[in-house]
This record gives sequence, C-alpha cells and structure tokens, in this order.
Amino acid sequence: MIEAKTRAWWRATAALCLGSFLVFINLYVPQPLLPELKQAYGVSTLGASLLMSFATLSLAFALLVFGPLSDAIGRGAIMRVTLVVAGALSLCLAFAPNFETLLILRLIQGFALGGLPAVAIAWMGDEFDKPALLGAVGLYIGANSLGGISGRVVGGWAASIGGPEAAFLSVGVMTLVGCVLFWRLLPEGRAFVAKRFELRQAVRDLVAHLRTPALLGAYCIGGINFLVFINQYSYITFRLAAEPYALAASALGLIFLTYLGGTFGSTVSGRLARRFSPASCMCAGIVILTLGTAVTLSNALALVILGLTINAFGFFLCHSLASSWVGRYAQGARGSASALYLVFYYLGASIGGFWLEPFWRVAQWPGVALGSWLLLGVTLVLALRLRRFERRHG
Repeated sequence: MIEAKTRAWWRATAALCLGSFLVFINLYVPQPLLPELKQAYGVSTLGASLLMSFATLSLAFALLVFGPLSDAIGRGAIMRVTLVVAGALSLCLAFAPNFETLLILRLIQGFALGGLPAVAIAWMGDEFDKPALLGAVGLYIGANSLGGISGRVVGGWAASIGGPEAAFLSVGVMTLVGCVLFWRLLPEGRAFVAKRFELRQAVRDLVAHLRTPALLGAYCIGGINFLVFINQYSYITFRLAAEPYALAASALGLIFLTYLGGTFGSTVSGRLARRFSPASCMCAGIVILTLGTAVTLSNALALVILGLTINAFGFFLCHSLASSWVGRYAQGARGSASALYLVFYYLGASIGGFWLEPFWRVAQWPGVALGSWLLLGVTLVLALRLRRFERRHG
C-alpha cells in the first residue's frame, strides 16, 4: 500500500489530479461559448445548451458502465484510454461541419470523460492506505473545480482570439499533452484484485439504495441543486452577452472565477457540519443559493457577480455534505451508492435546460430565477426531512 507523503504518493496523486483537471476542462469549455455558438449555428438558447446537456447525460451513463467494468478488467487502462479519446474528440469538435455533428461528438466525448471520475477514487482505495487516501481525495476534488474554472477561462480566452474552433483546439492540445504526463506519472496498480462482475447483484444494490429514503433524499438534493446551479451559468452567459453588458467570450469565461466561492464553501463544510450537523448545513446551503439568485436580479454587473459567488458558496456547501451523507448512511455497497449520487448529479445538469428554457423565453433572467426558486423549494423540503431523520437516528 502507498503511504501518505511518500514519493509514490505524490506521483500517483499528481497523476490523478492532472487527470481530473483534464476531464473538467473538456467538459466545461463550451459553456462561455454558448452565445457565440447560438449565433453561429442559428439555434435557440435551449439548442446551444444541449452542448452541455448531452455531455453530462452521457457522462452520467458512463459512471454506471466504467465503475463495474473496472472491477473486472482493472482501472488504470480505463483512465488512460478514455482521457486520450476525450482529448482527440476536442480536436474533432473544432472541425465539426454542422451543429448536429457537434452534438454527436459531445455525446461521445461525455461518455469518454466519465472513465476517470468513475474509477479514480476506487483506484486510490486499492493502492493507498487510509491516511494517504483521505489526503489524496481532498486534492483530487480540488482539481475538479480547478479544471472546471480553467476550461471556461481558457475556452473564453481562446475563442476571443480565434472563435470557438480555437477554444476546442486549445483544450484538445492541452489534453493530449497532459495525457503523456498522466501515462508517465500514474503507477501500475499492484493491489488490484479482479472480481467477477455480477449484473444481478449490481442491480439489486442500486435498487436497494433507491429504496432507502435517507439516500434518495440526498440523491435528489444533489441532482436538483446542480440542475439549478450549472444551468444558471449557461443562461447568465446569454444575459451578459446581450446589451447592456455585451461581454465578449473572454470576459464571460472570467465570470466562472466566481466558482472560487464554491471552493471556500467546500473547505468550510466539514467544520460547519461538526458544529451544526450535516443536514442543517444542507438547509443553510440551499437558503444561501436562493438568496444569491435574488442578488443576481440586479442590473449592476458587480452585484450579478457577487450573486453568482454567493450561489457557488451555497451550492458547494450543500453538495459536499450531501455527497458525504451518502457514504455515511449507505448500508453496504458504498461504491455503487456514491456512483448513484453522481448519476443523479449529472442527470440534473442534463435536464436543467429543458426546465429553465420556458422560464427564460417568457421572462428572461427573472424567469430563470423563478424557475430556480421553485426547485430550490423542493430541495429545502427534502433537506428538512433529512434533518428530521438525522435527529432520530443520530
């Protein structure tokens, strides 16, 4: 087993953080480009948003495929191959002849991008001892958010110079170069023991998780909150690209630096949960996300940015605690329980455009805020129920 702070630990952790970073720059690079892509291809706001929805939908499906598959064939090869495929597909996106091809490529890319998130923590569980695992997971999750921010900033900057094609080319080249480093850094797994995949047992585990109210509530909180949070960012790009703001793609990419509020929310979530209880802090996170959305209704750009930062803090505070809640209350098969949380999480992102689009068409950004509040009311009720469960069961 690899011990914490050793040379092998730093090497493996660096590899997995790099892989995580590469996954999320590819996943989120189109988001600041949506207004430009909408205009270039003559599609609706919903049509442009499908570039995000298709990728997150297929990523959610990939989690259910690659996780069990890795138990049978190993994890390292899945991570290596899927990263290369994802990078190659970003290059292909730059040369897509039409919008339909762009959507198909994003659907395939989303599936490839699911390979590493589906198995990275399982790889760590195989190879690291417990103290090493805890430290590595924290760094790995931090790389997730850094990749998400970087994908949007790099994409917006490159698009301001050479259009969306330049954004996809830049990220594709970055990914393939990063893959060379990833392949060299990631050690061969030594503690992995292949297990026979039993579809019937896997299905039974998933059904059992879905029948557990304490888990289902957390799944719905994570999925619905992410539906609101990530799709608000898509629609805010349309708002800020139009008058009176008329922000260019490079400036829209910088808007996603507000995610750093979420980094702070994740960091303090553990300390707050120890003082006030996880479910209570989930409720607080949802209320903060609701209030931040109200702040974004201002016409002042500075207040819009402040509202997005507040939203990021509230969302990641709740998300961190909902995901850890699953690990705490899952009765057996914790790997599939956590994977199912991520499936709900990315499914929420996939369907958010379909929910918010009618509100946008009727009332633009105030409509998006209303649609968000309706769903946040649902997740607040679910969080209050988890709070009652927590008080009964400790």
